[in-house]
Amino acid sequence: MDTLNELMTLINIPKLRFPEFSGEWRNRKFDELFLFSTGKNIKQNEASPEFETPCVRYGELYHMYNEVIYEVVNKTNLDSSELLFSDGDEILLPSAGEDPLDIGSASALTIRNVAIGRTINILKPANENIYSQIFVAYYINHKLKKEISKLAKGVSISNVYNSDLKTLEIMLPFLPEQQKIASFLTAADEKLQALKNKKSLLEQYKKGMIQKIFSQELRIKADDGSEFPEWELKKLGEIAEKRILKNKENTVNLVFTNSAVQGIVNQRDYFDKDIANQNNLMGYYIVENNDFVYNPRISSNAPVGPISRNKLETGVMSPLYSVFRFKEGDVNFLEHFFNCDLWHVHMNEISNQGARDDRMSFLSADFYEMPIPFPILNEQNKIANFLSAIDDKIYLVQGQIEKMETWKQGLLQKMFV
Repeated sequence: MDTLNELMTLINIPKLRFPEFSGEWRNRKFDELFLFSTGKNIKQNEASPEFETPCVRYGELYHMYNEVIYEVVNKTNLDSSELLFSDGDEILLPSAGEDPLDIGSASALTIRNVAIGRTINILKPANENIYSQIFVAYYINHKLKKEISKLAKGVSISNVYNSDLKTLEIMLPFLPEQQKIASFLTAADEKLQALKNKKSLLEQYKKGMIQKIFSQELRIKADDGSEFPEWELKKLGEIAEKRILKNKENTVNLVFTNSAVQGIVNQRDYFDKDIANQNNLMGYYIVENNDFVYNPRISSNAPVGPISRNKLETGVMSPLYSVFRFKEGDVNFLEHFFNCDLWHVHMNEISNQGARDDRMSFLSADFYEMPIPFPILNEQNKIANFLSAIDDKIYLVQGQIEKMETWKQGLLQKMFV
């Protein structure tokens, strides 16, 4: 840090500022700024989008909402006499969570008459015109989240109480500057949310098109407008070969995992550490580029486990996975097929009764009996190109999201003291 930056930090002036403002930011104690309270109990079965009374529960603060709550997702069927309602000037922080960092997730509740659930710390203004609730929510999330997490108590579940929050301090400029910063950041977040919505719509469109194409509800025509021939059904074992090449010489040390959301990824990148024993990978299967991998672990995103294509370099995977390589067909077309759920029927049919709740169990021979829709190669190519073009649009929007998030993070580093 150069001398100028050190001086700016010492006199409590942010590095980046709107030109119409000057002067130092003031250090204020939470205890003098806020009135503290907690919400009332709303059980999981008492909250649903189908009910009548808008409500916010503690887990939703770090799963559904960001710094500002403009519209609530859930509603409750409890009688109003059993509830605590918002005035639209609250700052909400969950008082419990499995991850201590979740507890530092602040949200400004800008809506009146919303029921606030239990296990939520509620901050309201002790006096008028002292702070902007939206500015404070951004400040807490960016500057105080780690500090709040250090206050957490408990083992499996971490708790932070209002008595803990009262010990915190916050740097505040005068109210007009807070409001200008809050307006700027909310405008940036609205643009960011618009991009995320656009990506979500593209993903939904692609999912719908995949389902229609592979169920043959929608057929793509040849370049001359003619119909393609009827599709064949081939068994996976006819068009793919099982890959059981083991890392006997222990020459490959790049370990992969097959994520239901991200596909095949470097295990170290995914878990932020090595899970496999790097000195004993000889029993692992070697996985090369364009090999496909089935992970038998089930999840909400992959109810029968995911099948993913390796687009990385050569690595190894646990023998708990099934690895195969196609001998014929367009691998892009086949990759798209495994993104629909038509093959799930076969997996459910071959799964053994009494299998572990979190893992599919079946005979390997039955797995390779899986029926694969197989149009002629030209139609496979056209389908793959059509769906890949949608992917290109999704990747483009994702890049815009990442670029904007990086830009916003850089601003936050400079706009707060």
